[in-house]
Amino acid sequence: MLKHIGRLKRNKRKVIVAYRTLPGDSSNCVCVTTENLEAADHDSLIKLVESNAGQNSYEFAQVMARSTLSDGSNMLARFHATGKMVKLPTSDIEMTPDLNTNISLDELNKIIAEQKGVTIDDLALTQSNEEPKPTKKSEQTASAINTPTANDVLTDDQLAANYRSQADNLFKEAKRLREEAEKLVPTKKKTIKKSAEV
Repeated sequence: MLKHIGRLKRNKRKVIVAYRTLPGDSSNCVCVTTENLEAADHDSLIKLVESNAGQNSYEFAQVMARSTLSDGSNMLARFHATGKMVKLPTSDIEMTPDLNTNISLDELNKIIAEQKGVTIDDLALTQSNEEPKPTKKSEQTASAINTPTANDVLTDDQLAANYRSQADNLFKEAKRLREEAEKLVPTKKKTIKKSAEV
């Protein structure tokens, strides 16, 4: 069973839940949408989720804040800055720890709160109960690493710009893959034989 893995209820698109709930906004969470990630970033994210550190973390964002992507950038900061982290209602997410199990995130939060003997609002990470921040090495991205607040929501314009950017990246990736395929096995062009005139 794997923690932090879920999907959107409405379309079954996979997400990684970075924050199960937010300070002062327990009905919302922050997720990383995996389908729009570049291949290298996706692989780094999934490896981190599957790692011991990922599985032992209280909130997955804590581990993301200490991890880098293949280009050396901080995972949490870059995903935040590029709009890959999205605030969503916990009721819209179902957690899928294995192929046979799914539970709504809002229900899971209730269960965890009951087990800990706290309210759902108390589950959210705050500056006072968060693990130590990364070293000064990543200080330039520290503002993006902080725990999100209820106001960290992308506007429609920002979301549209992110979608366009992601579409451009996917188009470029598709073009590159097609070129690679052509190098391996060139496409055979069909020749149309003209029937002999009588």
